[in-house]
Amino acid sequence: MNVQFKKGVLEICVLILISKKDRYGYELAQSISSKIEVAEGTLYPLLRRLTKEEYLTTYLAESTEGPPRKYYSLTEKGRRNMNMLVEEWKQFSFSVNQLIEEGTADEKQ
Repeated sequence: MNVQFKKGVLEICVLILISKKDRYGYELAQSISSKIEVAEGTLYPLLRRLTKEEYLTTYLAESTEGPPRKYYSLTEKGRRNMNMLVEEWKQFSFSVNQLIEEGTADEKQ
């Protein structure tokens, strides 16, 4: 998949997954990678930025499999941003899909 496509949707994917339940970095990477191929290294800078922008908060929780894990939680500001991004995505993808349909309809004739 095109790298620019992935960069454009990674933020919304992260926010949506964390909105369902608090998650730690590796867990997020696994969830996203099950649908979109993404390197863990691209995820952590995004998580730091989202935390700095106050869309996420973090806390440590004990793990049965090693050291404590840093969990990410969505803030109210993050929820508002996520809802805005979802609406923008719906409008954007609808428009792109219309253009694709128009472009491929010409090929079918």
